[in-house]
Amino acid sequence: MLEQLALIEPSAVGENVAEAALEHLVRAHARLVFKIAYSVLRNHHDAEDAVQEVFLRVMRQRRDLSAVRDVRAWLARITWRVAVDRRNPPQLSDAETTAALEQLRSHAAGADHAAIGSQMLALTERLIANLPADLRDALTLSTVEEMTSSEIAAVLAIPETSVRTRLFRARKLLKEKLASLLEGKAL
Repeated sequence: MLEQLALIEPSAVGENVAEAALEHLVRAHARLVFKIAYSVLRNHHDAEDAVQEVFLRVMRQRRDLSAVRDVRAWLARITWRVAVDRRNPPQLSDAETTAALEQLRSHAAGADHAAIGSQMLALTERLIANLPADLRDALTLSTVEEMTSSEIAAVLAIPETSVRTRLFRARKLLKEKLASLLEGKAL
């Protein structure tokens, strides 16, 4: 189907076939594109706008689609770039950190119960948002669609070993920050 879309020139007859092929591509990959955009932007409306922009770019590049080997990775890369261009990551303030920790401690729950609570999830999301961009990007792609290291490498245009290193460093840094916060120490 992609080959048909790539070879078709817009004309009165070919336009219907091109639209059908593009519609098939959108239907097959819209969920992936939305999930990646939402994981970066954390806003439903912004993610929808990013999805539209991604598929507009695909439509403009339809002549080049025959050269695409892995459509999923190609779309993920386009989506990632669009979303990162639109993103303005929230900064974790000291007041937010203190409030989240007090809320966690006030529940007087064990570590197992606290880890599954919504407060812990919110705190973890804030800590991830404050990771260095290179670490945050790799970690986000790893957890959004459970992409493999090779797929993440294709999206970020870096070597696969760099992806693994970034994932290791991001997880280690998160673990250290969470342990420090839960023990009552300052970051």
